[in-house]
Amino acid sequence: MNTDLVPIRALVVDDEPLARSDVCRMLRTYPQIDVVRQCGNGLEALAAIKELAPDLVFLDVQMPECDGFEVLERLGGRLPPVIVFVTAYDVYALRAFEAGALDYLLKPYDDTRFGKMLARVIERMAAIRAVPATCERLAIRSAGEVVFIDVAAIDWIESADYYACLHVGATTHILRRSLTELEADMRGVGFARIHRSTIVNLDRVRRLAPGPDGDYEIALHDGTRLKVSRRHRRDVLARLGC
Repeated sequence: MNTDLVPIRALVVDDEPLARSDVCRMLRTYPQIDVVRQCGNGLEALAAIKELAPDLVFLDVQMPECDGFEVLERLGGRLPPVIVFVTAYDVYALRAFEAGALDYLLKPYDDTRFGKMLARVIERMAAIRAVPATCERLAIRSAGEVVFIDVAAIDWIESADYYACLHVGATTHILRRSLTELEADMRGVGFARIHRSTIVNLDRVRRLAPGPDGDYEIALHDGTRLKVSRRHRRDVLARLGC
């Protein structure tokens, strides 16, 4: 699918009107981007994301009542495909990338830096739209050959820097893709993100119980125990029918 023909629908979230205007002004030079709404706080953003399902969200970090990170926490696994955090402070950068952000922009915005960010957004959306709606198998390059793995056979997936480790029974396969990309591909085939570093096949879940630190733990059919983070707990419980 050509991203130039299908607009990237964007939501701009910032409690400062001038900051929202700056983002929208800079986006006007990019015909691929269609700003569908502006929001002045996190609660408005939550409602707009659920209503409009935007492709791209520019999300301010510091907002009263509900900040940017809390917006993502309340959304659970129903995150927009692309998130760009915007803030005047660089101290939140690591946390932003751990939350799945594609990029992190510092105010005031620089035209060159903004353009590089938009190029990454357009590239990411093109990749997302090129993936079939249903992902049935993955191609793994290993030792000069390509191994095809049925998605249904995967028990769980964990991140390892820029790679993903696919656990299939007693075998682990290494795939050069991010967990965020895999989550987008596999959510529709029964997989769920339970932690920033973990995705599980819900059909493999045998038990869900409180862990020793107060968080939930998932036990898989083979005895593997995995932690459910507070951010993803609500979505995981709902998808498991709890």
